[in-house]
Amino acid sequence: MTGTTGARRRGRPPRTESAGTRDRILTAAREEFSERGYEKTSVRGIAKAAGVDSALVHHYFGTKEQVFEAAVAVAFAPALNAPDAVAAGPLEGVGERLTRFIFGVWENPTTRTPLLAIVRSAVDNETAAAVFRRLVSAQLLRRIAVQLDLPDAELRAELAAAQVVGCAMLRYVIKVEPLASVDLEQIVARVAPVVQGHLTHP
Repeated sequence: MTGTTGARRRGRPPRTESAGTRDRILTAAREEFSERGYEKTSVRGIAKAAGVDSALVHHYFGTKEQVFEAAVAVAFAPALNAPDAVAAGPLEGVGERLTRFIFGVWENPTTRTPLLAIVRSAVDNETAAAVFRRLVSAQLLRRIAVQLDLPDAELRAELAAAQVVGCAMLRYVIKVEPLASVDLEQIVARVAPVVQGHLTHP
């Protein structure tokens, strides 16, 4: 016997551990990006926080940019259901449905915390911003545009998103008063008609 039976390549877990290891790396990555920002986060630091070898991080995700993209996708996942909110009723109510949905994601502390981490990294670093833009464009705005089936649908979706995301940034990230503490219903009442205009008006 050579002792190689059951051996595996260095840095790779058995299959039964793979899903849990991958999730642990993603959790560590979100925490590292949140605490340190994109620039100061390293693959080695993510691996150390996850309790794995750096080779495992590269094995599952590749480069630091790819790790960040995977972390963004997980953190942003709740918002990716927004196109379903657009399609869930008549076109004349789409502005309120979309506004309520996006602000609902931000209002929930469970979904807000990872979103804040991703947005802060995107604001501070162009590589991180490019990753965030790709995800928002491909997975959110284009899917909303398809649901609209109107002229200039992609531009309409971008303008609507800019309205909602801009307000969310001021409320939850920059925390400008009185927007940061005003009742959500007041925000929806004022923002939803503007979003409706971007999406459906001539």
